[in-house]
This record gives sequence, C-alpha cells and structure tokens, in this order.
Amino acid sequence: MLRNEGERLERVVVCTPRREYARGANEPEKHNIGELGDSVIAVQQHNVLKSTLREFGSEVVDVVELEGHPNSVFVRDTALCTPRGYVKLRLGLETRQGEDGWMAEVLEELGEPCVGEIREPGTVEGGDVVLAGEVAFIGRSIRTNEEGIRQLSGILKMMGYEIRVIELPETILHLDKALMVLGPKQVLYCRDQISEDEIEGFEGVGIFGGGDTTANIICLGDGELIINRSNSLVAGLLAERGYQVHTLDLGEFAKGMGGPNCLIMPIERGA
Repeated sequence: MLRNEGERLERVVVCTPRREYARGANEPEKHNIGELGDSVIAVQQHNVLKSTLREFGSEVVDVVELEGHPNSVFVRDTALCTPRGYVKLRLGLETRQGEDGWMAEVLEELGEPCVGEIREPGTVEGGDVVLAGEVAFIGRSIRTNEEGIRQLSGILKMMGYEIRVIELPETILHLDKALMVLGPKQVLYCRDQISEDEIEGFEGVGIFGGGDTTANIICLGDGELIINRSNSLVAGLLAERGYQVHTLDLGEFAKGMGGPNCLIMPIERGA
C-alpha cells in the first residue's frame, strides 16, 4: 500500500544497470541520454544505493533490465503504485514504450493488482506524479500530456485524492525535479517553478533550482533522505533542518538525465 510518499519506505523495486544502460551511449539523442560515463562505476554507485535502502530497512527487489531499453534503470517512470494497486502508465518517450508492460509483469508477480491503465493518446511518466496523502501532484510536462492527466486524475479521484496539476516548462523533464516530499506533510519545492498556493496545506522548504540544485531526492521516511552528492546546497539545507541525509555519488545517472528518485519504484510505504 502506498498513499503518501512521505511515509516509511518498506518495499521498493530497482533495476541494476548491468548491460542495457551502457548501450544507450550508442544513440544518446534517441534515448534522451545526455552523456554516458563508466558503466562499471554506474553499477558500483547503484550497489551503494541498494545497500543504503536495505540498511534503512527497505525490502529491495532488483529486476533485470528490459532488453533494448537503456532507460529501464529509471524504474520510477514505468508505473504508479497507489493504495489499491498499481496504475500501468504509458511513457511519453517513444523509445521507452514497452517498459510499462515489463514493469506490470514485475508488479503482478509481486502480488500488486492493476487498478487502471493510461491509454493512447494519453501519456504519463511516474516522475511527473507525487502522492502526498490527500493530494496527488501531477506535472504537465513534455512527457505527461493533457489526456494522460485526465485519465490518471479519474483513477486517483476514486481513491479520494485531490488533484493538483502543475505546469512545467520544457526545461524541466519531470515534476520530481521541482517537487518532492520530505515527510507526510512536508515538501521540498523549487520557488522559481511552484508557488506557495500550489503547496497549500504543506510545510514547504523552498529552493531555487538550477544546475545540480534540484528537488529530485528519495524520501526514506522517518526524517531520512537520499540526495545526490552533487546536490550539495539542498543536502546542507536539509541537514541543518534536522533531516538525516545520506549523500550518495549517483553521478553516472545524472549523466543519463536521472536523479535518485528516478531509480526507485516505491511499492509499499507505512507510517
């Protein structure tokens, strides 16, 4: 069950980049990969991420990459787990379509029921959705379109969510770069993209995004966070506010246009 991404992370799916991620360097523009560095280092960094998740107490399910899909390491985008089961998404990047069916098989093997599906011409990527208790934030982006938002909103409203749609410029790939939860009623947000009215009802920690400074973090729960080491301004700010911050070097995934939150598919969270 997952209703609020600010609660304790109990079960999560990841995908170690053993082979396919490195192949994305062959056609970087096609796969929206900015730069690809050392594949051996990428695996090492991912192993540290998995160890940190396990040390926190999360059950980590490590799945095999989908053949021909270098972006399958970024599992967050492929589905959305909710209080009633998972929503099968339809990804906005053409070369990523097919990852939704791959993740659906994984989740069903883990006992998660399917409670809805985004159908053509709708597109929704998981990085554009943040579940925060009674509120579901959805980013309208270059990857998540109006029809996808309409379909997803209908599914989530039946679960009691208030839908808040946030318009994103083309320079921001996903909502999780501009907004992420820090706890059940706390959010980290980019002041230059999101207004205080849009986060009404939440305690907000505002930052000004740009470069390595981003809201793309992992909330483990109980005041613990995972933040990319290069996102040092945010890591320092949140440490000063009393959060326990795990700073990891995830630089090889930043080169592939992804942050910490992109690398996990949260399945279960609990108070």
